[in-house]
Amino acid sequence: MISQDRLIQEFMELVQVDSETRNERQIADVLKSKFNALGLEVTEDDSQERTGHGAGNLFITWLAENGGSAPKLLFTCHMDTVVPGQNIKPTLGADGWITSDGTTILGADDKAGLAALFEAIRVIQEQKLPHGQIQFVITAGEESGLLGARSMDPSNLDADFGFALDSNGEVGAIAVAAPTQAKITMQIFGKSAHAGVNPEDGISAIQVASKAIAAMKLGRIDNETTANIGKFAGGGPTNVVCDHVQLDAEARSIVQEKVGDQIASMREALETTVREHGAECEFRSEIIYPAFSFNENDPVVQLAQRAITSMGLTPRLFHSGGGSDANVFNGLDVPTINLAVGYEHIHTTKERIKAEDIVKVAELVVNIVKESVKG
Repeated sequence: MISQDRLIQEFMELVQVDSETRNERQIADVLKSKFNALGLEVTEDDSQERTGHGAGNLFITWLAENGGSAPKLLFTCHMDTVVPGQNIKPTLGADGWITSDGTTILGADDKAGLAALFEAIRVIQEQKLPHGQIQFVITAGEESGLLGARSMDPSNLDADFGFALDSNGEVGAIAVAAPTQAKITMQIFGKSAHAGVNPEDGISAIQVASKAIAAMKLGRIDNETTANIGKFAGGGPTNVVCDHVQLDAEARSIVQEKVGDQIASMREALETTVREHGAECEFRSEIIYPAFSFNENDPVVQLAQRAITSMGLTPRLFHSGGGSDANVFNGLDVPTINLAVGYEHIHTTKERIKAEDIVKVAELVVNIVKESVKG
């Protein structure tokens, strides 16, 4: 049985460990100690040397025990939080909601998932439940653009199916699709001149950039694709025609080919506009993580659905508009879906989660393990 008191106490403990992204050393050491106390060995990779973060990713492999031909499972959470995440003071209200004191985030994203994992392990051990091999991967730097997961050595992974505990929504919801994301940087080079004496001799990079943006299709491109300009930087004194502007942008799509089409469209709009005005440009894009998409017939989804149904809940499949570590695991050939944890208002000081939802997540992990053994 899930012990709500034990689980919530552990959650409260975890959120009080400072772990803002890039400063994961303290939480990594706490998590190592907790896994070790459960009799599980932890390996930390060297990804921090590439990411500059405070810790590497943690890998824990729990060998099968009477699991028969059960598939190898992977559960993943991230250890870091967004800011402001220092000196968090959690409170469990009479209404069952857990919140911070309003000056910080709560950190349920993703410490609710971590607490649920620890409780699930204890329950499996206490009840001596049979299970196949289970791998836990706890990433650093998720909130910094999935840097930890993106820096993983794929040879460290050993799983048939993966489950990320890191999605918003009511417990029972399953993110079965999420978009790829491209980071785009555009440089526009004009020509400086005195704005009052001879402006006609200059080429305003601001004007050129503005016209290029106007020629781009942005926002909601279609049901699967979006694009956005996030930053427009450049300029100087008002008496000088601006000769340089930088645009930082992104494009996303659940369909990998569509993000390529959107990138090409944005590039064409920029280069055409620049040529028309005698300016120059540079265009750089990078796919930082791949898309993934499953349906109700895929084995990883069916396993989650059986586990959710066995709890008396109704599974709900949905497409997410944002990326998560699940994108990276899919790109590394571990079919991974993202399970809703129940938190609300993440990345804000209004973040909250119901105690009963953390209990449901722990129960869901246990049930996934049970259903995997049934086959």
